[in-house]
Amino acid sequence: MTICGTLSILSLLMGEELSQGLFALTPQTLPFQPWRFVTAASFLGPPAISSLMSIYYLYEYGSNLERTFGTSTFLLFLLSQVFLLSILSSLFMTPFFANSVVTAMLHVLSRQMPHESVKWLVFTVPYWTLPFGLMAADVLQQQSGAAALPHVMGIITGHFYHFHTKIWPRMGGREWLKPPDWVKGRLDEDGIFKGEGGGGKK
Repeated sequence: MTICGTLSILSLLMGEELSQGLFALTPQTLPFQPWRFVTAASFLGPPAISSLMSIYYLYEYGSNLERTFGTSTFLLFLLSQVFLLSILSSLFMTPFFANSVVTAMLHVLSRQMPHESVKWLVFTVPYWTLPFGLMAADVLQQQSGAAALPHVMGIITGHFYHFHTKIWPRMGGREWLKPPDWVKGRLDEDGIFKGEGGGGKK
């Protein structure tokens, strides 16, 4: 979250054009500037209401995700999202995907407790609708269907993670998307689902 806030402040100081040139993930610059994986995954845009909401979601639901599964699994989740979203963003020509990471977090959390109620703005909604509510809010705020694309990308990559850590092992498949034991031993304390899908048994 600190990186997201820092990049947003820098974008305000430098202007949109310069900040996009420095932070965006593009195939032309990637071989020489690999840090763009991090900046593209952390840049939420210049300070605005939508950016502030995204930072809140990142803090609130990112913390929930880490508490639920443990630090090692949360780290693996972030790495998998950066990898997958880097591919999708190159295909769809979207230079930043921090909002996609936030949506992926919401989607993965919502699949753990889909029918529980959660507060969103002034409404109480089922947890599973939260990623779609965030997408609808951005579309309405920006008055453009293109605003849905980052959220669609996040739902796709988030579901990839959920499928391969929860659904596929229950179908008898190999549980391959999990942190190594030595990483869990160093990083984890307690997670609600620690050990299941890299996090634990219920």
